Amino acid sequence: MAHTHVATRFEELIQGETNDTLAPEQLFLAAVDDALEQRRHGRVEKLIRQARFPIPHGSVAELDYRDGRGITEVRMRRYAAHTWRADPTNLLMNSPTGGGKTYLVCVIGISACLNEHTVTYARMDDLARRLIITRSDGIAHQQLLNELSDVDLLIIDDFLTVDMRKLRDDQSRADKNHWE
Repeated sequence: MAHTHVATRFEELIQGETNDTLAPEQLFLAAVDDALEQRRHGRVEKLIRQARFPIPHGSVAELDYRDGRGITEVRMRRYAAHTWRADPTNLLMNSPTGGGKTYLVCVIGISACLNEHTVTYARMDDLARRLIITRSDGIAHQQLLNELSDVDLLIIDDFLTVDMRKLRDDQSRADKNHWE
């Protein structure tokens, strides 16, 4: 914890006329609480950045729960509060193109970050490409697998929309052209 923030905040609280009735100990504890909250906020922002969400500002409160969408507020709040680290769970969402799946998984991922879980968001085609490319380098491949397995929540978007054979064949052609 940065002492400068605590000291600065403590000084601000002491100088504030609304705090004249509080004891110095109470003011100091308020300054420490503020510093801790600021650190937590910084950690959450970093988790959200590191997850690389395509929609980094979604919220369960902003979701559209109209009939026919197949989502309920109770279910989404349960996903948002889930303890992914303690209770690893697979979640498969399917709906037609344009149904908002990416937004929903981003909201769930952001909620996990707010609960200080580590999250990685990846589109299946990008992830498959990375796996294919690193496969030729055993160390890089293992590092990627470790990176993916070390997160509390791994979100793979557009999972069943990628033709893995086409990706593999494209990579094989690129490798062949590289060596010619």
